[in-house]
Amino acid sequence: MIAGLIRPLVAASLFSSDRSLAIASTRVSTRSSMWHRLAVLVLVLIAASAPLRAQQAMKRSAASIATVTFELDFPESNPKHYSIAVDANGHARYECVGTIAQDSEEQTYRAEFEMSVSSREKIFDWAKQARFFAGNVDSGNGKIAFTGWKVLRYEDGQTSQSAKYNYSTVAAVRQLTALFQNMASTQDYGRRLSYYHHYQKLALDDELKGMEAQARSNELSEIQGVASILQEILDDPSVINGVRARAKALIEMGNGTATKR
Repeated sequence: MIAGLIRPLVAASLFSSDRSLAIASTRVSTRSSMWHRLAVLVLVLIAASAPLRAQQAMKRSAASIATVTFELDFPESNPKHYSIAVDANGHARYECVGTIAQDSEEQTYRAEFEMSVSSREKIFDWAKQARFFAGNVDSGNGKIAFTGWKVLRYEDGQTSQSAKYNYSTVAAVRQLTALFQNMASTQDYGRRLSYYHHYQKLALDDELKGMEAQARSNELSEIQGVASILQEILDDPSVINGVRARAKALIEMGNGTATKR
């Protein structure tokens, strides 16, 4: 009789124990699942933010690279505005606003190129000699002909200084001005050659003759900066042989500069 009473109690106890274990197991499983989902969410957020962090790091790195920029604003010239920025690695960016013909609309033209080591070193050495353009560099001589407002700017992530002038008596500034203007002339040939190659091939001969003459007179710099346009002309069988020969000669001049890197 006692045994008969004990068995139901034991069974009930076991059932209660199993149920408690099951409840506890369910709670552990729920917590585990919750932490798993939370961990997955954290990993997803980390993965999603990685490209943004990388992009921000690249921007900070790019901003910290020393850069010298030259700008010219001269409404009576064509192009009426241009800028060339050169960083300490020798990467250069050219941008201008101008026309091809007098009656054509103004357009913005952009190009990037790698500068020769010798020119890059000169630019940063002259910038240093000019105290990175701190203070006034304009001559202040009102009798000197106006040749456009020029701006030289130095930036390195910590320092940002610029100077505006028409003409400067500072030797390093004059040297920088001459070099940048020669580079701009080269890039402007590239702008016009690209247009003529696509729309007016008969104009290429006179354009390349003028470019050759200026190159031989040391009035152009960094000819390799327009090598891709010259190569397109050279490789085009629809362009007459004489024009292609001039393009080839200019490419070789540019290669002579590039070998000095």
